[in-house]
Amino acid sequence: MKTRFVFYLMLVVLAVSAVAVGYPEPKVVQKVSQWTLDVNYSAPQKITLQLSNQKKPQRFWYIILSVTNETSLDEVEFYPLCRLITDTFQVIPADKQVPVSVFNAVKQKHQGSYPFLESLDFKDHRVSRGEDNTRDFAIIWPDFDPKARQISLFAGGLSNETAVVEHPELKDEDGHPKKIFLQKTLQLKYAIAGDEKLRNTVTMKEIRQTWVMR
Repeated sequence: MKTRFVFYLMLVVLAVSAVAVGYPEPKVVQKVSQWTLDVNYSAPQKITLQLSNQKKPQRFWYIILSVTNETSLDEVEFYPLCRLITDTFQVIPADKQVPVSVFNAVKQKHQGSYPFLESLDFKDHRVSRGEDNTRDFAIIWPDFDPKARQISLFAGGLSNETAVVEHPELKDEDGHPKKIFLQKTLQLKYAIAGDEKLRNTVTMKEIRQTWVMR
């Protein structure tokens, strides 16, 4: 149990450290076989709900991510992997510990602008070519550490561009550096303003939007 705890702690430290020092950048020009979806996204918003199994109202954060296939392919496969990482060593996967009632509330709130809004629990992973086939997704996280002053949102699965790098320390059974597989990922970085004790006053300001290999 102790070994497993140390292992997960190392993963968290490495993930947050990577946010601080930066990630490798994707290639400026992709190969013919590589593609990247066009992406639009909303600013992070918060929603507070009284859940049936909780004594106090629960706060969640979300963005709406719109993806369009403007590649030369008739359709591409979209398998999103989204995480929120704070500057206080907290890593939160999207849609984990998020009841479906939260998505339903978000969908109802944005019904006018996004009538076909989808959750990450979707079945059809094909994104057909053309603006008429744009798909909108609600990416939702439970509330994060109130002491955090910066967060980074990572959205993977938007591209099939990958890279392989060698781990600087870990070795395989033959004594060679272990291979780490990276994927082109969208990183959205935000600064947080407001009193941590007055969570409803918190606002976010976008610092940077970039593509990284992660």
